[in-house]
Amino acid sequence: MSQSIGIDLGGTRIKGVLMDRHTGEVLERRIVPTNDSETGSWKAVVHQIVHELKATTTEPIQGVGLAAPGLPTVDNSAIACMPGRLPGLEGFNWGSFLNEQVHVLNDAHAAMMAEARFGAARNIANAALITLGTGVGGGLLVGGQLYQGFYQMAGHIGHITVDADSDHLSITNLPGSLEEAIGNTTVSRRSYGRYQTTHELVAGYAASEPLAALVWLTSVRRLAVAIASIANLFSPEVVILGGGITQANDALFTPLQAFMDLFEWRPAGKKTTLCKAHFEDWAGAIGAAARFTD
Repeated sequence: MSQSIGIDLGGTRIKGVLMDRHTGEVLERRIVPTNDSETGSWKAVVHQIVHELKATTTEPIQGVGLAAPGLPTVDNSAIACMPGRLPGLEGFNWGSFLNEQVHVLNDAHAAMMAEARFGAARNIANAALITLGTGVGGGLLVGGQLYQGFYQMAGHIGHITVDADSDHLSITNLPGSLEEAIGNTTVSRRSYGRYQTTHELVAGYAASEPLAALVWLTSVRRLAVAIASIANLFSPEVVILGGGITQANDALFTPLQAFMDLFEWRPAGKKTTLCKAHFEDWAGAIGAAARFTD
């Protein structure tokens, strides 16, 4: 039995797993606060987690996968671009630091890998993942392989436009992005200050509050437009939704399916399957470790 280690370097927490690379079984887990306000301290935390996980096994470690926000370098040895967060992350060579073979990838891409190897996209050739949370991320599976694209930018579904007339620009300078339409960070502005989080907004929708219903259903409608557009462009067999906003469950999936029934092009009855991600908080770490699976 050979194993791999996966690290998910988040702004709040760092998660690590030791995984059987053949079966996907998670053998050990670690979770530690990131402390990103303390310059460079999170690097030592990653080092410590890897050391602790290696100490729990006598089996060979195939490699370390590290998921992080931002765009990886072409050789997946470091994060090339992540302005404004985790100072010192850009250009940092993890292989040299950890003295291990390390594969660095975008955190949403890692979540796609977890679903492709062991979750909702297992044995599926073409799939899309959308992570709905503080922001909106994504990943694409093409021919059974993670598609990263030129400069590792592929799959940034949160930065496609669903309202071209909007005055609000995303971090990629596009107006009316999907992230703007449904991400948690814009709830207060979208609801005129009435609700501060998606959880509050969905609770208001469940209580039949008119403003909550208007704001929430507008957001879900735009999500449906985005998914139908992805289906036209890419024609995945399944679109997987993950992230904290999917905890809305039927309040999300029921109206989303209704809007998809209106908007999706379905020649010869072809219909894109929507499903909830199998993995939740640990998707990034499991997906990072999955880069070394068979």
